[in-house]
Amino acid sequence: MAERKRVVIIGAGFAGLRAAHVLAKQAVDVTIVDRRNHHTFQPLLYQVALAVLNPSDIAQPIRAEFRHAKNVDVLMDEVIGFDIDHHHIDLRSGARLAYDYLIVATGSTHSYFGRDDWAKLAPGLKTIEDAVDIRRRVLLAFELAEREMLEKGTHPELNFVIIGGGPTGVELAGAISDIAKLYMRRDFRHIDPSEARVMILEGSPSILAAYPEDLRQKAVEQLNQLGVEVITGTHVTDVQPGYVILGSGPDAKRIDAVVTLWAAGVQASPLGKLLNVETDRRGCVLVDQFLNPKDHPEIFVCGDLAHVEENGRQIPGTAQPAMQMGVHAAEMITQDLNHAKRTPFHYFDKGDMATIGRKAAVAKVIWPFKAHMSGFPAWIVWLVIHISFLVNFRSRLAVFRQWAYTYLFFKDGARLIVGSQDLPGWNELDDKEKLDPTAPAPELSAKR
Repeated sequence: MAERKRVVIIGAGFAGLRAAHVLAKQAVDVTIVDRRNHHTFQPLLYQVALAVLNPSDIAQPIRAEFRHAKNVDVLMDEVIGFDIDHHHIDLRSGARLAYDYLIVATGSTHSYFGRDDWAKLAPGLKTIEDAVDIRRRVLLAFELAEREMLEKGTHPELNFVIIGGGPTGVELAGAISDIAKLYMRRDFRHIDPSEARVMILEGSPSILAAYPEDLRQKAVEQLNQLGVEVITGTHVTDVQPGYVILGSGPDAKRIDAVVTLWAAGVQASPLGKLLNVETDRRGCVLVDQFLNPKDHPEIFVCGDLAHVEENGRQIPGTAQPAMQMGVHAAEMITQDLNHAKRTPFHYFDKGDMATIGRKAAVAKVIWPFKAHMSGFPAWIVWLVIHISFLVNFRSRLAVFRQWAYTYLFFKDGARLIVGSQDLPGWNELDDKEKLDPTAPAPELSAKR
C-alpha cells in the first residue's frame, strides 16, 4: 500500500480554507498552519471597524470547520522559514514540519511605501485586531469631543481622513459617514456627530481605479450624497499625529484629522520572499499556469501572495480569485494522486462590487449576466452575495439579523470602545481650540 501524501497548507484565508475542504475528501493527510485560530471573512471587516457587526459574526474557528474531517490537522503556529530542497518548513515553536505538497496562501499586508512609521498613526484594515483598533479610534473621537464640549465649550474639528480610494477606502468612508449622520445622531448631548467631515485622499485621478468609468462616477456621486469629500490627484507626503500633509513645497497643504486611516497600498506576505523563489516588486511569488514557482511542482502559491497573469494583466488580489486558486491547487494534487495530467488555472471573473453606505453600492456584474449596477439594486446584490459566502449558517443568520436591526431601526449593536483612551494628536488639536482661562464657563444645553 502506497504511503499517504502529506499536504501542508500555510494560511487559513479564502484560498487555504477552500483547498483544505477539497483535500479533506481525498486520501491525503492535511495540516493547516496559521498564526490565528480563526478564519476571517475580510470583505466585512470594515463593518466590524465601524460597529455594525461583532468580530464573532465574521470569524469562524478553523478547527470547527474541520471537526468532521479526520484527515485534517490544525496547528496554531507561525512559519519562519523554508527548506524547499528537503521539503521542510520551520515553525516559531521550534518544530519542523515535513511535506510532500505545500500550499502557501498567507495573503498580503499593508504597504506604507517605505514609511512604516506611519502605521501607528494611520492603521490599515486586514485583521480583526485592526478592525477593533479602528472602531476604538472612530468612536473615541466622538467621546473625546463630547467631553471637551462639556468641559470647555469647544472641541477640535471631527475630521476623518482615509488615505486611499480603493474599495476598502470607499467602504470605510461611507460607513463612517453613516455612523455619524444616522446611527449616533441622537446619542450625544453637546456635539452634533453629523457635522463630522469624512475625506478620501486619492493620489490617482479617480477612486476605484479598477472599475469602469461610469461606476467610478456613480461612486463619487453616492459618496457626495453621504457628505464624503473625495479629493483626487494629490499625494499624501506626510502623516503626523493629528494631521496629514498633501503635496510638498510651497503648495503643501495641511489637513487636520482626529482619525487617519490607511487604505492606499498592500504588499505580499513576507513569506513569499522566504521561499527563496522569484518574486515581483510587491513580494508576490511569480508562478506558472499551474500556480507553481519555477522548478517546484510540489509547491502551490495562492491568493494575494501569487502573481498570476491572464491576458497580459495580473489577476487581482481579492477573495474571488483566492478561492478559485485554492480549489485549483487542491485539484492539481488530486490529479497527481490519480496520475492524471494537470490542467492550467483559469480565473473565472464574476465581477466586482463595493458598498458605499446604507443603500448605496456599485457593482460590475459579469456572471450570471452582464450589468453595471449602482445605488440600491447594487447594495441588495452586495448583501445577498456576502451573506451567501460567509463560512457557516450561524454566521449568515447572525449577520442577517444584525443588518436588519441596523438598517431598519438605525441602531448598531457593537459600539464598544476597548483598549487605550488616547488618540494620536488629539492633545495637539485640542490646544488650538482652548478657551481663554479667564473667560466664564460656557452655558451648556442638550443638543438633540
